[in-house]
Amino acid sequence: MDKIKLITDLGAAIARHRADHRLSAVDVAARAGRSRTVLHKLEHGQDVTVSSLLAILGAMGLCIALEKAGMPTLADMQRRFAEDAFDGEDNSMGDVSGNTGSHADAPGGEHAA
Repeated sequence: MDKIKLITDLGAAIARHRADHRLSAVDVAARAGRSRTVLHKLEHGQDVTVSSLLAILGAMGLCIALEKAGMPTLADMQRRFAEDAFDGEDNSMGDVSGNTGSHADAPGGEHAA
């Protein structure tokens, strides 16, 4: 099993476990004493209270075990910072002068100096 480092990882693992064990969302939520909406939020990587998380895990026969995380992988960092990307802005990378690398910037297909 992969280490869970992000709330989206946790949600996906809970949803996968529930599906693999044929547990209905309504039954899990009822056993946990929570609404189906809370379970849905958790499975989709949205914030829920710690008490709701523990109640849902308990209703599914699961618990949390803590272990040293180690350094995040490149994929972990890309997923984490993809959430913080600027919405609707041009994120193309250029050099420090502002050139984006397009040869159409200057007449004759050359970069302007």
